[in-house]
Amino acid sequence: MSHEYAVVVDERLRAYNFGDQHPLNPMRVLLTYNNLRNLNLLSAESVLETPVTAAVSEAQLLAVHTEDFVRAVRLASDGGITLPGYGLGSLDTPVFLGMHEAALQVAAATLTATQAVLERGCLHAVNIAGGLHHAMPNKAAGFCVYNDIAISIQELLRQGYERIAYIDVDAHHGDGVEKVFWDDPRVLTISIHESGQTLFPGTGFSHEMGGPSALGSAVNIALPQGTGDAQWLRAFDGVVPELLAEFRPQVIFSQHGCDSHERDPLTNLMLSIAGQTTSYRMIHQWAHDYAEGKWIAVGGGGYAITDVVPHVWTNLVAIVTHQDGHTGLMNQESVEFEKFSGGWDPNNEIDRIIMAIRKGIYPTFGLIADPTASF
Repeated sequence: MSHEYAVVVDERLRAYNFGDQHPLNPMRVLLTYNNLRNLNLLSAESVLETPVTAAVSEAQLLAVHTEDFVRAVRLASDGGITLPGYGLGSLDTPVFLGMHEAALQVAAATLTATQAVLERGCLHAVNIAGGLHHAMPNKAAGFCVYNDIAISIQELLRQGYERIAYIDVDAHHGDGVEKVFWDDPRVLTISIHESGQTLFPGTGFSHEMGGPSALGSAVNIALPQGTGDAQWLRAFDGVVPELLAEFRPQVIFSQHGCDSHERDPLTNLMLSIAGQTTSYRMIHQWAHDYAEGKWIAVGGGGYAITDVVPHVWTNLVAIVTHQDGHTGLMNQESVEFEKFSGGWDPNNEIDRIIMAIRKGIYPTFGLIADPTASF
């Protein structure tokens, strides 16, 4: 039987656990798995439900992280010394026994989703337990030890892909992934997030556009706290699709942290489940429009553990598996918004942000920044 869509489901991923009092509680993943089973979203003939089948090799790990950092993680993971300078043992990223193996397992789960597209003929694949986008080459940060996203993107590059678009809709800037590919023109990183002026990690401003060999390859849409559905979606749509059309990605890789929700306890954006679901539909459509349908999705942040995260990620899996519209989905209506292409208002803060990004990034792609400009 051939499968078109892959969903990684593996309860062993609960081992990535910083403790009951830590915001990144694996219960949010397990509750999503329960939703998927209860709604029979994994039983369609076109869906491949798969446990973690990949293993991250030492070479794959070291393609993203330094040897010194991996050594530090191993030492801390085994109950040894917590070496200073590697981001381990902080309140955000505390140490726990078996941390190295648990973090590798998350990376292997995302690699399993990636291999479903690379080797098993699937069009879309998703691992909701992935999305550790803050992990740096030489440092853990923001609940993230190993950068599963960067490890899988590096594998795509190794396999011969030359144009990969990474889209990050987490409330926090996708700084770790951006850092790894900062000077690599083969990877277009796009992050829409709450401004670093009010939220960790304090980076991701519009002037951060990539290294000297890849200027324009890092796109940062930093929005003010309090931004709601319509304005968030206007900014997303006002920047991303034209870049994708010009970049022509061979695959879209997306991170779906849902901490942009209005009830999330750690952030200050004001999206609804319907607004977040609308953004997932947009990414799905862009994969079909610009990447011949190839799409790999992962989870990410999200700390309203019971009343938001499982429902949003259930909607995501339904979209990935082409079961959007299932009667059991929550808040699945699409949010309407005015498109930036219809004209912009210089007195509107969101429109000024959009124009600043377009003026900085668009010329590097040969695009015209002002949508009202005559040709």
